[in-house]
Amino acid sequence: MVPLALAEALAEAGRRMDSRGWVPGSAGNLSARIDAQTIAITRSGVHKGRIDPARDIIAVDLAGQPLVAGQKPSAETLLHCQLYRLFPPIGAVLHGHSVAATVLSMAGGIRFADYEILKAFGFATHELEVRLPVYENDQDIARLARKIEPELTAEPPIGYAIAGHGVYGWGSSVEHAYWRLEALEFLLACELERRKMK
Repeated sequence: MVPLALAEALAEAGRRMDSRGWVPGSAGNLSARIDAQTIAITRSGVHKGRIDPARDIIAVDLAGQPLVAGQKPSAETLLHCQLYRLFPPIGAVLHGHSVAATVLSMAGGIRFADYEILKAFGFATHELEVRLPVYENDQDIARLARKIEPELTAEPPIGYAIAGHGVYGWGSSVEHAYWRLEALEFLLACELERRKMK
């Protein structure tokens, strides 16, 4: 049901994220678009550094329902589905729980200004300020998705964070999503270091 190449790409992204300390324990979730109505996503409770592509990546529809009875997708599947539904160019979504994302998201709003790496998000210059939205954590994922949606559609962000939780990044493919997440994590790490210097 999930193309093997897509599952393998997600497993590789999980290993890379794990090597950077972004997905401790069973934290995080990874997904990729299969077609207009279906996505591949990590199943619940899987360590992202040790994903078995044949077993740990499952197919769900855009309502978050597994296509194979009895399979249990990530608890945050609806947040992934929301992004694919709202933005057809998105081909993959990666979510991690790095120290920088977790700590900074607990301190309120996050803004990045004058970093050269902002160009990784398609900006023509580094001479700008970009906001990373931070949303309150909520164990009711459907309610959280409803809260996030108006802001997503009003002004698509470069990603977003959930307070005390982690960061979501996306791109046109698994590899594109990975390097955009890497750029986000670099920005978050820089901001954390800058706050230590004050």
